[in-house]
Amino acid sequence: MTSGTLGGTNRNLSDGLEPDKIRGMEVRDRVRGCLLGGAIGDALGAPIEFQSLREIRRDHGTDGITGYVTTWRGKSALITDDTQMTLFTVEGLLETHVTGPGGPPAGDMRASTRSVRDAYLRWLDTQDHQVPPPAGLPHHTGWLREEKWLYSRRAPGNACLSGLRRPFGGPAPTGVPGPVNPDSKGCGTVMRSAPFGFMPRMPEAEEAFHLAAACAQITHGHPTGYLAAGAFAAIVARLMAGDGLEDAVHRALELLTRCPAHEETTEALIGALALATSGEPSPERVESLGGAWVAEEALAIGVYCALVEPSVEKALLLSVNHSGDSDSTGSVCGNLVGTMYGAAALPAAWLTPLEGRDTIERLVVAAGWT
Repeated sequence: MTSGTLGGTNRNLSDGLEPDKIRGMEVRDRVRGCLLGGAIGDALGAPIEFQSLREIRRDHGTDGITGYVTTWRGKSALITDDTQMTLFTVEGLLETHVTGPGGPPAGDMRASTRSVRDAYLRWLDTQDHQVPPPAGLPHHTGWLREEKWLYSRRAPGNACLSGLRRPFGGPAPTGVPGPVNPDSKGCGTVMRSAPFGFMPRMPEAEEAFHLAAACAQITHGHPTGYLAAGAFAAIVARLMAGDGLEDAVHRALELLTRCPAHEETTEALIGALALATSGEPSPERVESLGGAWVAEEALAIGVYCALVEPSVEKALLLSVNHSGDSDSTGSVCGNLVGTMYGAAALPAAWLTPLEGRDTIERLVVAAGWT
């Protein structure tokens, strides 16, 4: 298979973007694209997350949804816990790596994991309280906790909630079940892990892989759950460096094969690559990869949709119109296409009304991507 090419069609180009512009794209635009694209996919998929494909087509027509639809709250373009936790991932990494003199050195995995867990505890506050709780606890830092719009439960995952209420002494060795929720491999690990691919300061794929996997163990101890998160972060890291998506996936596969208990994640990614070369994309093909309630399936579906559809809009719609965990697959696909093509390629009609857009833009600036 030629790198970046599927079935004779270049799948690394977004409509309207030339190859040299993609390769020379500013890193800041990729970071913005990653976070905003993930939020768009999340908001597209949220209203249909618990519907079957038949129900989606019944309510929205043969093509399924074609844009934002009203949520159970009577509003549209609302993000879920997927984007909430992604933003707190960024803040946790910021706390470790952009603290200036006296802060822990870059590459200190223990310090990074501790900072990310503290950030997730601040996210947990947004699920348990209606307004920011009083300062006083060590993790009550950062400015995201002051963003009142984040204090809203958006169908958070049980493992994320229960895992953060348990002590965490550090990650288990790679391939060994972690100390928290050792049987859980839910997609809550993957949907929050894109930022490890661009922080701190454009990490190598291997660094991104291991840090994301370690931080996934904060809530999910099943090896597949945390290895899928590591693979996703490694893919994002290679996309940030300018690789095509196929090449980025192959790099993640190389890293996976070095790890015990990698088989489920490896098989899921290989399945996504194979499916992308075997016929026209469809929701039924998406569903052949699974329901995405578990980490490796959510990753595989996000990768497949980003690979098989050269249009950002079509990729995102394909990623949510299925019977599975639509907001998480939309989020993963959005992170990928946003990184590949940059924020400029995201549909303005979806970007303008997006909940939390201003906060995301401020976070990009706070992270130093100016």
